[in-house]
Amino acid sequence: MEQTARELLSMLDLTSLNDDDSEEDIWRLCQRTRTSAGPPAAVCVHRRLVAHAGACLVELGLRHQVRVVTVANFPAGTSPVEEVLDEIRSALTSGADEIDLVFPYRALLAGDEDSGYRLINRCRQVSTGQVLKVILESGELGSPERIRTAAEIALAAGADFLKTSTGKTAVSATPEAAAVMLEAIAASGRPVGFKAAGGIRTVPQARAYLDLGRDLLGPTWLRPERFRFGASSLLDDILSNLGLGARPVDLSSRY
Repeated sequence: MEQTARELLSMLDLTSLNDDDSEEDIWRLCQRTRTSAGPPAAVCVHRRLVAHAGACLVELGLRHQVRVVTVANFPAGTSPVEEVLDEIRSALTSGADEIDLVFPYRALLAGDEDSGYRLINRCRQVSTGQVLKVILESGELGSPERIRTAAEIALAAGADFLKTSTGKTAVSATPEAAAVMLEAIAASGRPVGFKAAGGIRTVPQARAYLDLGRDLLGPTWLRPERFRFGASSLLDDILSNLGLGARPVDLSSRY
């Protein structure tokens, strides 16, 4: 389990997407990237806190190791296209390395398959050179058929990653939905990544997704460039499995 925990740490996107997150909250989040076993892959924060997260990572000496992720069209997936494009442009100007874009799943549920393609394709054009993850909101899509349809649309429109969930709905990541998404990635023949997010709190829970990825995509996919987990509570269990803790930082020197 220790080897799995180390593997998971390198793939972890530490996440804080609360509406009332403050700069101090993000400073605390970034502090947690300083573990005795090395840093996670990224921190994921709201767009208004992207520049601050980057500055915190610089102060911690980790900006070149830890990527900054933000969200767009979040969480409902219903924002007008031009508004979403402005969100992405603003995030990239602020220093975001990766964008997690919510698929317009409500439109798909209403029978509209074109809106998703148009949105992702436009977002792909304005984020050239940066990682674009598309959040399918698999728990809301429900059926394997709809999840597969959303996955195929996102892949055709240029997604770099497929992500399960925002973590803001009643049902988030499930192994069943992940399997459908991983099968779609395999069928695409493209080097597209996968991110499981929402409700994954323990190493055994996360390991189930690693096993799926290994079975459906092969062991070479299991690296941060292709496989991620969006979670913060998972870090605690990873460190517990490693017998380690985060290196403390004196908050009084910052706030």
